[in-house]
Amino acid sequence: MAVDSSAGTRTAPRRGPAPWVAMYHSVSDCPDDPYRITVTPDRLEQQLRWLALRGVRGVSMAELLAARARGEGRRLAGLTFDDGYADFVDHALPVLRRLDFGATLFVLPGRLGGDNAWDPLGPRKPLLTADGIRQAARAGIEIGSHGLTHIDLTTADDLRLKAEVVESRAALEELLDAPVNGFCYPYGTLDQRAVEAVRSAGYRYACGIDPGPLTGPLALPRLHVGQNDDAVRLFLKFRLHRLRRRPVEGL
Repeated sequence: MAVDSSAGTRTAPRRGPAPWVAMYHSVSDCPDDPYRITVTPDRLEQQLRWLALRGVRGVSMAELLAARARGEGRRLAGLTFDDGYADFVDHALPVLRRLDFGATLFVLPGRLGGDNAWDPLGPRKPLLTADGIRQAARAGIEIGSHGLTHIDLTTADDLRLKAEVVESRAALEELLDAPVNGFCYPYGTLDQRAVEAVRSAGYRYACGIDPGPLTGPLALPRLHVGQNDDAVRLFLKFRLHRLRRRPVEGL
């Protein structure tokens, strides 16, 4: 509860509209994609230029939330890339550099140099190695945790949940020699138990997809953006996002 020092009374925490946060995954030419999580580099650039033409700049979650905390950032959109696919460095990073945009990359330190084995239908796509993650970080990309191995945290027992949340952060901080403050729930699924585990691990924010009543700094909603999202679909998605999503306390 916030305190109004001028009146000496307690006021309710500020609740602002849910920030615009786009959720991407793989960036490559991949016609075989049953999960619709791949966008081509050309489509990504079209989508990000659509934001730029409207005076909106894509930034990392850290930059977005810092701006919102200052009462600013209405012309910022968070850009997030889940899973840490190797194609991020080859295809997404050059687009971000051309537009001078930032982003947050959520990676899996328990699968460095592996592939997306959690997707039973494939296709198999390589994940970043430790060197690839460091390369992204050196380019100014914020690195966050996506857990150790990409499991649904709502079905994990207590020991596994703690390992996925705590050990992934420790591994990334050792790899980067820098703090890791962001978390992303695998599959976008979360419950109160998962949120409390993330809170206890010391993360400052966490992203889901549609967290429902749990919406807050540790359960931020995001917009899925895919290959079929042209200018019209993007307009509708971004316009409806703030109408459909709950306000976020403290933002």
